[in-house]
Amino acid sequence: MIAVINYNAGNIRSVLYALERIGVEHILTSDHDVIRSAEKVIFPGVGAAASTMAHLNATGLTMLIRNLEQPVFGICVGMQLLCSHSEEGDVPCIGVFPEKVKRFRPNNGDKVPHMGWNNIRLTPENDWVSDAVNEQYCYYVHSYYVEPGPHTVATTEYCGITYAAMLRKDNFYAAQFHPEKSALVGERILRDFLAAQ
Repeated sequence: MIAVINYNAGNIRSVLYALERIGVEHILTSDHDVIRSAEKVIFPGVGAAASTMAHLNATGLTMLIRNLEQPVFGICVGMQLLCSHSEEGDVPCIGVFPEKVKRFRPNNGDKVPHMGWNNIRLTPENDWVSDAVNEQYCYYVHSYYVEPGPHTVATTEYCGITYAAMLRKDNFYAAQFHPEKSALVGERILRDFLAAQ
């Protein structure tokens, strides 16, 4: 069973639809026992870091997520909240990844939020997704980005900045883009996560 964490964030339904399309049994839940006992956990969403972290802290989900031992996949804001700190609201985050979250400062006519398709470039540290997704395009919607660091397994570029498209550390996996909205490439990445041990 895959547990999709239900918390103070939007756009979670698109992940549920993607799991339905690939025939994966799942449950949307905020129940600590259900999350803790799930085979794998997905932490998706769209929202503001400060208000979302306030909700996670108030419900005990921050500590729960930080201590999960099964494979966990953070998507979009889920990836950012797994990092150490976000400039959005100047808030400490869950702290699984030491990387920090910065705001895009546009130049040359770039628009923020960044909305649209960007490629992903796998790094030599990638030990997660198939090489077949290298240089493929995925769908992004975000105003903040994660600085590249030792756990970056894929990068992309916007506003003249190279930033982390995907992270991996131990049992934690993360993507800045939305695999559930990224057609066959995104489905492949979801399946690669679901195959993780």
